[in-house]
Amino acid sequence: MHYQVRGLPGSVTRASFNGRRVDYWAPEGGSDRLLLAHDGQNIFDKKSATRGTTWELAQHAIAISQEFNVRPPLVIGVFHSGSSEDPFGRAKDLAPQHPFQNGVTPILGRSGFWQREQPSFPLDEIRSDRYLAEIVDQVIPTIAKYTNSQIDPRKSAMLGSSMGGLATLYGVNKYPQYFQTALSFSPHWIIGENPLVESLLTPLTPIKISRLWMSRGTKGHDKNYGPFQDYADKIALANGWRSGVNFLHKVYPRTGHNEKSWRSYLSEALRFWLHP
Repeated sequence: MHYQVRGLPGSVTRASFNGRRVDYWAPEGGSDRLLLAHDGQNIFDKKSATRGTTWELAQHAIAISQEFNVRPPLVIGVFHSGSSEDPFGRAKDLAPQHPFQNGVTPILGRSGFWQREQPSFPLDEIRSDRYLAEIVDQVIPTIAKYTNSQIDPRKSAMLGSSMGGLATLYGVNKYPQYFQTALSFSPHWIIGENPLVESLLTPLTPIKISRLWMSRGTKGHDKNYGPFQDYADKIALANGWRSGVNFLHKVYPRTGHNEKSWRSYLSEALRFWLHP
């Protein structure tokens, strides 16, 4: 299936990988850059977007690429598998699997899927390892081939927000040979607090990947992230990241936990990634 998006040349393609929906756009002739986004339902199509608002990710990527005179990236949005049959599918796809199955205790009452006295689903049902493997083994090579793209991992970034922000940090840790930049918006630290911060930031060094971005707002869920993000910054700096050089943590006052807010400062994250 192909569909048009206002402000975007060519068309967006919707594909299915073993039942998982994936939307993507590529510049004519392909690209050597890749921008892979979680929660793909919010990337291109307003009809599938959670709140009827998209990131306009490809439009922003094109504009910043032109600013730096580089080729626009192949943009891929991977949908989560939440559905009426599996209402916690998104959490199972995006929650960092190894930390939660190996000692990090979910903080009950601090998230949309662990609200009661017990987790809403068994922790052994988390499947983010399989989800990420599907992305790197099937989704990326198939789409790259179809769009005549020759992806350079040094020019590839993973992007996500909230649970997708956690999945981004976890994903680049697992697959630095595919992604050298992490763009993590409003990582949802409150579901695991400092033990989750430690599990994701301690192994993430500038030797493993080249650029690290984290951001948050001050409203909604984001207002609770401050102390945990400060701890993440402390670990990042101790690991050798250089603030303002290859690492940025940005706070955006009066923004919240939604696509409109993340879109409002998306260009800054893309400049951080695409700046030569």
